[in-house]
Amino acid sequence: MSSSRLLTPAVVAAIAALAGSASAQQGKTFTADDYARAERALAPATSPLVFGGAVRPTWLADDRFWYRTTSAAGSEFIMVDPARATRSRAFDHSIMAAGLTAAAGGNYNPMQLPFQTIEINADGSIRVAVTNKRYDCDPSLGRCKAVVEDPNAAVTSGGRGAGGGRRGGAGGPPPQVLSPDGRRAAYIKDFNLWVKDVATGQEKAVTTDGVKGFGYATDNAGWQHSNRAILLWSPDSKKIATFQQDERGVGQMYLVNTVVGHPTLQQWSYPLPGDSIITTIQRVVIDVDAGKVTRFQMPPDQHRSTLCDDIACRGGEWSDVEWYPDGSHIAFVSTSRDHKQENLRIADVATGAIRDVYEEKVATQFESGNGRVNWHVLPASNEFVWFSERDDWGQLYLYDLTTGKLKNQITSGAGNVTQLLRIDEKARTLWFGCVGKTPGRDPYFRQLCRIGMDGRKFNVLTPENGDHDVALSPSGKYVVDTYSQPNVPPVSVLRDNEGKLLLTLEKADISKLVASGWKAPQPITVKARDGKTDLYGLMFTPSNLDSTKKYPIINYIYPGPQTGSVGSRSFTPSRNDNQAVAELGFVVVAIDGMGTPWRSKSFHDAYYGRLGDNTLPDQVAGMKELASRYKFIDLDKAGIWGHSGGGFATADAMFK
Repeated sequence: MSSSRLLTPAVVAAIAALAGSASAQQGKTFTADDYARAERALAPATSPLVFGGAVRPTWLADDRFWYRTTSAAGSEFIMVDPARATRSRAFDHSIMAAGLTAAAGGNYNPMQLPFQTIEINADGSIRVAVTNKRYDCDPSLGRCKAVVEDPNAAVTSGGRGAGGGRRGGAGGPPPQVLSPDGRRAAYIKDFNLWVKDVATGQEKAVTTDGVKGFGYATDNAGWQHSNRAILLWSPDSKKIATFQQDERGVGQMYLVNTVVGHPTLQQWSYPLPGDSIITTIQRVVIDVDAGKVTRFQMPPDQHRSTLCDDIACRGGEWSDVEWYPDGSHIAFVSTSRDHKQENLRIADVATGAIRDVYEEKVATQFESGNGRVNWHVLPASNEFVWFSERDDWGQLYLYDLTTGKLKNQITSGAGNVTQLLRIDEKARTLWFGCVGKTPGRDPYFRQLCRIGMDGRKFNVLTPENGDHDVALSPSGKYVVDTYSQPNVPPVSVLRDNEGKLLLTLEKADISKLVASGWKAPQPITVKARDGKTDLYGLMFTPSNLDSTKKYPIINYIYPGPQTGSVGSRSFTPSRNDNQAVAELGFVVVAIDGMGTPWRSKSFHDAYYGRLGDNTLPDQVAGMKELASRYKFIDLDKAGIWGHSGGGFATADAMFK
């Protein structure tokens, strides 16, 4: 559910049914004031009352970064120099407002500038977008001039799995993927891959045999689909790793949107469980200058990754593919359709020959981390880092790249590696996100950790009690760390890569939020169905709670396996519609039951292969425990609702 909308009809219906029952028994009449109080708990009302929240840095090449922050007076852009540990305005806002007023018309307030992002050009000027036009502004003189736009300009840039960027709109130019040197852009046209010279605009097709249902670099076989190109440029910008996707004969998926007026139909290839004809990919590497396509010498791969059922799981980034630094080879992982088998392979770019390096098979499901692929090849030392949950926790292991033999386990003990963020090969050191490494805390709180490749010198670099959202600088020397809890507002700081605090950047101001009558959710811990395992969640109660009365309980559920009911442990002033529902006279709970991620492997696999479980026994156990602890909870009046898998679990609960 979008938090920017009012309560959905399904929630309103559930509330109405429970409210009618509660009203008949207790004589409760819901007034316009009650609904107004509930509406004030929704995101559109609460979000504007939080100032100076999380810092989202935009890094520059020299490790400086800028970010935008808000206050009661408006917003401002901040520039931080980590080497000097300084924080100041990125430019004079009054001069910028005057320059834009002269160039773009209007009358701009220095604290309410009409843009939310900036680009810093090589000459020090600042590029901004105002009313669909872009301007280059001299930050000292306040002179702004309109930028002459290239209608065919590339919109994305290459990364580890280049292919990200926005989806192309109908009728507009296709999304393009910039090469690392910025001189070329690749895109899809007529089912083939094309490359354009950015300077001259000259275009050429680098493949010619693509046809409907068998096109190159396509992103249209999963639930998330677009016309962006999924590919990875070589480090020297001369070659492209991609695939030809075979979806000929695959069944179709249809969606009809509900709008005022005529609906529109969306259609794309989408195999369903049990289909014998499914989408596959044939991996290739393209020499752009020579126009040569080299196919990998192997059967077609499944349309899968170690992270999800698509091959591009992170906003268009092609998962599980890495170029060697010298461009001679490509490392990749093949994933079976059922995610039970993973094969690390090396392809010779010149010939397409394949060498199998390592294989891992699991009984249930393999995942390579949480939202980021955690394996990496290290050709310089002839090693690779591999992620596995074989000891019931997500750990990192070091292997020999030639033999595929284990050299040593890197991480160990309770708690998971979530995302491998950086490897310093010379220092033999890794930085990674972790959970559950600090006993006595919410095991879902993320932290930044560091360890040597030999498994020694493990350190937690973010010691504060809370969920840490971190961003490393391009050089890896610095870290922006924003930490908070569901009921504690965020603090953003700058650290070095050893965890030393260098500078406090922002402390969120929620005084206006509190003054509005906002009530924070209450973290809860209950026992699972087995009476032993701790489950964690949040409880929402009315801001005018009367502990001598009884309140119906509503369970907001998401059963897994991708996520749980609570979601992020970071601070947010409104979580779904939970507090708004509570304001109408209910207790609302969200409990991460067994079968959800971020805990142990056995916890995640608790009801693997038994989809009808839906973590409902854990929800029932948790609600009963809460009712025994808080006498104002009325278990005789219980409701449940959820989105997607939560809707499935809700229907299951009703019929059970």
